[in-house]
Amino acid sequence: MRLRGFKVHLPVKVCAACGRPFQWRKKWARNWDEVRYCSEHCRGQAKGRKG
Repeated sequence: MRLRGFKVHLPVKVCAACGRPFQWRKKWARNWDEVRYCSEHCRGQAKGRKG
């Protein structure tokens, strides 16, 4: 049996840098609560604005 539409049930957050929504990824399973950015690029952009 194939699961269809399983991505619909994944949690979604909004990126703190670009404001776009992004979905849960397996590599973030252990620290999903701390994830704030959708990509390394956005994380770098946000750090660049602070300093």
